[in-house]
Amino acid sequence: MKKLFLLTAIAGIFAFTNASAQKDAAMNGPKLGIGAEFALPIGDFADGWKLGFGGSLLYQHPVAPNLNLTANAGYISFKSKEIPFIGGTVNMGYVPVKVGARYFLAENFYINGELGAAFGTKKGSSTMFAYSPGVGVEFPVADKSSIDLGARYEGWSNDGSLSFIGIRAAFNFGL
Repeated sequence: MKKLFLLTAIAGIFAFTNASAQKDAAMNGPKLGIGAEFALPIGDFADGWKLGFGGSLLYQHPVAPNLNLTANAGYISFKSKEIPFIGGTVNMGYVPVKVGARYFLAENFYINGELGAAFGTKKGSSTMFAYSPGVGVEFPVADKSSIDLGARYEGWSNDGSLSFIGIRAAFNFGL
C-alpha cells in the first residue's frame, strides 16, 4: 500500500511538472546563455589555489518535455596562493568544453550533468577529463529570456585531479 501511494505521488508530481513547464514561453525552445563563472577550489586543489573566475556560453536544445541537451564552453582562471619561501603567485587558465543534459524537476528548478574536457591554456598544460553534476533555477524575465543561477560540483582529472564548487550566474536568450 505504501509503495502504491509513493508511486502515485511521484506520477502526480511528474504530471504536474509536465503541465506547468509548458505554460512559460521563457522555459520553452532553444536558448543561449551568457554567464559569469566562480570556482571555489576544494580538496587538495584548495591547498594551493584561490577562487577562480571566468565566463561561459551555454546552449540548450529541448529534446523532450522538461529535458534539454546542453553544450557548454568557457574560460576559468585560477590564481595560486603565495608560494612558500619563494613568494609570488602563478596564474593558470583552462577552457572547459562540455556536453550534457538538463532536466527540469519543476517549472523553474533543474538538475543537470555534463561531461567533456578542460584544456590548459599555458604551454605544457595538459587536457583533463571534466565532469559536473549540478542543480539550478531559471527565473523568466521576458517573453523568451531568463536569469539562470546554478551550482555544481566539478571535477577534472588526468594524472592527478582537481575539483571545485562552481557557481554560474547567467542570462539566457531565447532563439
